[in-house]
Amino acid sequence: MLTAERRQYILDILRRDKKVLSSELSTALNVSEDTIRRDLRELAESGLLQRVHGGALLASPAIASYADRQKQAPKEKEAIARAAAKLVCAGQVVILDGGTTTLQVACHLPLDLQATVVTNSPPIAVALADHPYIEVVMLGGQLYKKAIVNVGAATVEALRMIRADLCMLGVCSLHPEIGISVTNLNEAYVKRAMIARAAEVVGLATAAKLDTAASYVVESIHALTYLVTASTVSDRVLAAYKDLGLAIVREEDGD
Repeated sequence: MLTAERRQYILDILRRDKKVLSSELSTALNVSEDTIRRDLRELAESGLLQRVHGGALLASPAIASYADRQKQAPKEKEAIARAAAKLVCAGQVVILDGGTTTLQVACHLPLDLQATVVTNSPPIAVALADHPYIEVVMLGGQLYKKAIVNVGAATVEALRMIRADLCMLGVCSLHPEIGISVTNLNEAYVKRAMIARAAEVVGLATAAKLDTAASYVVESIHALTYLVTASTVSDRVLAAYKDLGLAIVREEDGD
């Protein structure tokens, strides 16, 4: 089998089973584990998978730029946003993490809602600027241009002053064993601080982000109270998350 064929086989198995083990691939392909590790390393460098101890998992689609992510699964994100917006109650202080799905949540908050939104996302702050009853608290810091969010020590320090009722977390990657993970270390610190400052945490995840992993772990699955995802995600995929105690919220995709 040619190298390209072997690596395509690895990707096919990964997409089917959501994970691959080096030992099993070595046996199935009749090559050494060193060869498999080299294949996984090359595929990881191309952004096609995330290496973990003993094998690999699906890579997060969040490696794309913010502009590109805005074009990914727009109807799915809108449906998730509609469901998530219903979790916000009047009078609450809500942390809205950055991201294209959380931006949709901001756009779907009712016009008669009275609440305070704390965010590190300039696009979310702008989207809520004309809302008649929502107060917006903008967290400062260094702008991480790829994700268009403020990060760094100043952002984390500002969050220490917040005691929120709810945190809407933009999920880069979610996996039952690895937990919440992201592609940028500074983002991981900010997301962890957001989780620590909220009574309840809502994870917003499109189907493509479930059962994936990225380089920097934020927290375990147990940090989430709710998982809001698409109606197209099967009960089989969600079973592991339910078993860990997450409340699953889904709404039908728009036409």
